[in-house]
Amino acid sequence: MPRQTKQELDDEIINCAATLFARHGFKETSIQRIADAVGYSKTGLLHRYPSKKALQQAVLDGCVAEMRAISTAVADLPPGPSRDRETIEALVDLALRRPGFMALLLSILNSLDASDVAPYVAAIGDALSSAFASAPDDLARAVRIVGALGALAVAAVTCHDRPPSEVRPLLAAVSYDALGYPRPTAN
Repeated sequence: MPRQTKQELDDEIINCAATLFARHGFKETSIQRIADAVGYSKTGLLHRYPSKKALQQAVLDGCVAEMRAISTAVADLPPGPSRDRETIEALVDLALRRPGFMALLLSILNSLDASDVAPYVAAIGDALSSAFASAPDDLARAVRIVGALGALAVAAVTCHDRPPSEVRPLLAAVSYDALGYPRPTAN
C-alpha cells in the first residue's frame, strides 16, 4: 500500500479532529483522544500540530475555507432553486469528502455560547447565508437551511459504508427536499 502524502495525513487528522470536536466539544476533546483516533502517538500528533489550540485553529480555518469556497462557487447564480441545488450538491461533496466538517458545522452553529469560536461561527454562518442567498431575518428559510444541513449530516453518517456514487444523489435529494421545493412531477 502506498504511503500517505503529508497532505493526506493532515486531511485525515483534521477530519478526525473535526468529528471529535463535534461529538465531545472543543474543551472535552484531548490531544490524546485525537491521537488515539488517528493512530498516532500524542508526541507524533504534537509534532504536526504543536498544541490543541493549533489543531483547533486548523480545523476551524479549514471549515471556514470550505464554506467560503462553496459560497464563492455559487455567487454568480441567481437566488432560487438552481442556486440552492448547486449549494446542496457542493455540501454533499464536502460531507462525503470530509464528514467531520459537516458534523462540526452543525455542532458549532448550534452552540453560539463558545466565545473562542464565535468569529468562526459568524464566518461560517455568513458563508452559508451567502451561498443560499438567505436574508438574515428570514427565520423560515434559516430553519429550512439548517434542516437541509441536518438531513445531510445524518444521512451521510448513516450511509458512510456505501459507495459515494450510490449515495450522492440520495443525499442531495433529501437535503434539497428539506428546503421545501416541490418535487418534479412525473409525466
